[in-house]
Amino acid sequence: MKILMVNKFLYPNGGSETYIFKVGGELQRLGHEVQYFGMEHERRMVGNQAGSYTSNMDFHTGKLQKIFYPFKIIYSVEARKKIRLVLDEFQPDAVHLNNFNFQLTPSILYEIRKYERQSAHPVRIVYTAHDSQLVCPNHLMQNPVTGERCRQCLKAGPWGCMKNKCIHGSRVKSMLGAIEGMLYKRLKTYSKIDAVICPSRFMKETLDTDSLLREKTVVLHNFVDKPEINGDGKGNFILYFGRYSIEKGIDTLVKVCQTLPDIPFRFAGSGPMEEKVRTCENIKMLGFLSGQELYETVAKARFTVFPSECYENCPFSVMESLACATPVIGSDLGGIPELIEENVTGELFESGNGEELRRKIKALWEDGQRLERYTQACREAHFDTLEEYCGKLLKLYKKDMR
Repeated sequence: MKILMVNKFLYPNGGSETYIFKVGGELQRLGHEVQYFGMEHERRMVGNQAGSYTSNMDFHTGKLQKIFYPFKIIYSVEARKKIRLVLDEFQPDAVHLNNFNFQLTPSILYEIRKYERQSAHPVRIVYTAHDSQLVCPNHLMQNPVTGERCRQCLKAGPWGCMKNKCIHGSRVKSMLGAIEGMLYKRLKTYSKIDAVICPSRFMKETLDTDSLLREKTVVLHNFVDKPEINGDGKGNFILYFGRYSIEKGIDTLVKVCQTLPDIPFRFAGSGPMEEKVRTCENIKMLGFLSGQELYETVAKARFTVFPSECYENCPFSVMESLACATPVIGSDLGGIPELIEENVTGELFESGNGEELRRKIKALWEDGQRLERYTQACREAHFDTLEEYCGKLLKLYKKDMR
């Protein structure tokens, strides 16, 4: 098959980029042709034979003041023209969309279907919902000003985004996001997508609040390969690894760590709350870890803590911990409870409830038998490998749902 992978960033920038690089690489290993479309950037790692990419746009900067910028965020003529060059040259059988709103815009959906009609070459459009963008303009279902979780747009439409300044705390950017959300909802633009991959049941339930998407969603949890770990045995510490930010529950976790001075914690990661983490004497900061170094650190932890206070989709951190045979204490939000089998591979606590988290950490730390039982269950837990995941993807690429 020929598969065109679409994502606004074509360089390492976050979870969706890790996803497209790994999936694209595996599909190529399985004998399929894969090319990529997105924004041009000096760090771009993948591409297409047509050499066609959109100009770089940064929605986080003040460039919105440019007169034509707001229109390009809602509907990009450039993206339509540039993707058409790729479609004509590559002639894909499937287009796999990832993060495309604002920078590439849904305008590309119209061009893909136009190409299909004019070329008489069937194209299957599959979209992976890395977040709730199709029903929530700020994509996190969380108010960035107050930090409170929010489902207002799911119930009453996207205009609440402007009222609450949900995109970067800016009324102008939030207004543009609300207009984009309302416009494409009324035009039923997303009906042009054949299948929407939801990495969690939580994400499916979220997107299914839109009757148009409800017919297209399918749950397909993320993949994780069991890493090969050098050395045996557990160390004498509890680990947090991930971003140091308020929505990840770092403030709550650091306060809990301070109340448990006799328990050694290690934090691996980086982020805006680094100084807050540094204030706790029983936290050893490891910096940002990746690859084998990260896996071996996770494998040596007695257990990990994932205290997120935002609606997580299908967090790789939880899956990677379990794949390393390390139990997890995680918050009860979003897709996290789907990954942790409570009292088998770990435990759940009420998100933001520091006292409950403290009790659970202390109890598990002191209960060696229970911890060993959880660890053994983690060794037997199964998630799709990358190869298994791509096998399921190929079925979605081929199945005619229209």
